[in-house]
Amino acid sequence: MQQASEIYPLANAIVGLHQASLALCQAQPVPHTTQTDVVYRAALQACSHLGFIAPDAECLAQAWQAQTARTGHFDPSHWPDTAEDFGLRPPANRFAPCPQALGLYAVLPDAQWVGRMARAGVPTVQLRYKSTDTGAIAAEVAAAVQAVQGTTARLFINDHWQAALAAGAYGIHLGQEDLDAMQLQDLAKIRAAGLRLGVSTHGYAEMLRAHALGPSYIALGAVFPTTLKRMATAPQGVGRLAAYVRLMQHYPLVAIGGIGLEQFPAILATGVGSIAVVRALVSAPDPEAAAATLLQALA
Repeated sequence: MQQASEIYPLANAIVGLHQASLALCQAQPVPHTTQTDVVYRAALQACSHLGFIAPDAECLAQAWQAQTARTGHFDPSHWPDTAEDFGLRPPANRFAPCPQALGLYAVLPDAQWVGRMARAGVPTVQLRYKSTDTGAIAAEVAAAVQAVQGTTARLFINDHWQAALAAGAYGIHLGQEDLDAMQLQDLAKIRAAGLRLGVSTHGYAEMLRAHALGPSYIALGAVFPTTLKRMATAPQGVGRLAAYVRLMQHYPLVAIGGIGLEQFPAILATGVGSIAVVRALVSAPDPEAAAATLLQALA
């Protein structure tokens, strides 16, 4: 096993160069590893110090090791962002495509809000309807599909994929917990029906999991603190978002989580093609005027 004197200088170089933009989360314990490669162990230590949870630190350590082998030298300044270094290969199956830039993406609580924001010109809307009543879910999803008729809005249904299939929605959005509850044949049904699939991710390991499914788009977050949903991971910040965008740029990408108008310039500077908002619309005194302002900021 390598001595600490071999590993620490490399780890310290990574931390020193990237701490300002990436170390927004509390330092994490370094995962146990049987790997003996110096670069892998140094990157694992550095990324844990920068606050990446164990699965993400391990993904990054593997990528840093692969990057070093590919280029022939260790470069602490180049944060890994090449698909092949993460083992990303074209997925066996892909879901139906959607535009690379989904624009303003409104996450809304019911069909009435969906229709209201679709008529206000919001190009992408999501129904996030919370209920365990299957009848109420089916009715609300069908109402949302009807509400966007006559508009150009793309409607995604959060979680309730069976109702979305039955109603003929544009697409479905699934979180990591939703994926845990689904069978491969369920995903195959969605793909065969031609519905688009969006997947929430909160770091490198989840992005790699999403990529394996060949989704239509990937959501990245939470960028900033949000009180609307309990998050298993800390806010990622703009620096991490930019790194995620560089790696996953071959997908349409949606930034989500605590984003308001004042953060739009910094978010757009990362290259992400869409920004999801919740409170910026549903809590606004004049939601239609707020939508117009946000659309103008994205234009």
